[in-house]
Amino acid sequence: MKFNRISFRVRYGETDQMGIVYHGNYAQYMEMGRVEWLRGLGISYKTMEENGIILPVISLSVDFKKSAYYDDYITVETTLLKEPLVKIEFDYVLTNQHKEIIATGNTVLAFLNSESRRPIKCPDEILSKIRS
Repeated sequence: MKFNRISFRVRYGETDQMGIVYHGNYAQYMEMGRVEWLRGLGISYKTMEENGIILPVISLSVDFKKSAYYDDYITVETTLLKEPLVKIEFDYVLTNQHKEIIATGNTVLAFLNSESRRPIKCPDEILSKIRS
């Protein structure tokens, strides 16, 4: 389905004493990909939250293939797996500057009403942008 790509350089503070990217940062890298995927459709987290919709992560998986290091140039490819209903699911492929896969991942998020914290259907305005 819909696909997006972002690239950035690994910052020193994202690494451990060996210069290797700390594993917890991969969740942030996938979030960066997801936020830019939505932004590419003209959807912002900020606007969704202002409209009473939140998208908490309910599932996260990462399969580490190769280490990433300080100053590596990372690309995150984000793909929507299927049209969302109450949940939205993304796959990720992270590569380094040599086009080597360093990690793959998946997240599932749920659309919730921010006041009630109850699940809601994916808003029509988001669905229409995904379908176009």
